[in-house]
Amino acid sequence: MNERNYDYLKDQVKYTGFGEALEGELKQQMEKQQPTFSLKHDAFYGEDKVSAELSFRKSEQTDLYFFNSYKVSLQKEGRPESLEQTFYINKGNNITLKEAYNLMEGRAVNKDLTSREGEVYNAWVSLDFKDTDNNGNFRLNHYHENYGYDLEAAVGKHPIKELDNPSHKEDLMNSLKKGNLQSATFIRDGQEVKQYLEANPQFKTVNVYDADKNRLDMRQGKEQQQAEKQGQSSKQGRGESAKGNDEDAAGEEKQKKQRRKAQSM
Repeated sequence: MNERNYDYLKDQVKYTGFGEALEGELKQQMEKQQPTFSLKHDAFYGEDKVSAELSFRKSEQTDLYFFNSYKVSLQKEGRPESLEQTFYINKGNNITLKEAYNLMEGRAVNKDLTSREGEVYNAWVSLDFKDTDNNGNFRLNHYHENYGYDLEAAVGKHPIKELDNPSHKEDLMNSLKKGNLQSATFIRDGQEVKQYLEANPQFKTVNVYDADKNRLDMRQGKEQQQAEKQGQSSKQGRGESAKGNDEDAAGEEKQKKQRRKAQSM
């Protein structure tokens, strides 16, 4: 077994979010010198179970192994079906296991990625659940820097206490860039209220949730639409009432003229 290769793969597995628990099994598999092998890892995020299978392949020319990809199966509590996605390992900044979970939850992650030409670029990525490739994998949406999403400006539109502390602000921004649904302290009517945030690069904003993780902006939007509909109905009602009053006034005036005409005759 190539020790330097083992040390490199051990660190690669660790910093992709799988920790150090797989080191012993990784070494055992490499010592067998098989063309391919896989390692399995389970993690829990709240009540959600994430099962990952890491795939390794040996070079046909040398004794080096490569960590090629890992397949994630997300099993949410109360749902019989699971969601699956394969994440590929590149030379650049790989999608970590927690980031993979966040992507499969429908959130976006900010990454420094490497193009095919070897150039490093920054982009927000999210899964497109309406589009899959030939392998059944959801395609990735990319929102590059020139797309114009300013996370700090989007967060700054909300009365968040952590923004007043540079260190807390940095922690908040870094967490949102990893795709986390991050708790924050909102100031509402002079009171501190715990709510949650997530980045939304597609619409250049942030989504806000209450303490029970119910999305607020959607509900408020629906309430606003309902209020507008009620306002329109009320306006139409007032219009019809005004029209009726005008017709009544015109009728009374006509009757007065007819009575005056009859009296003069």
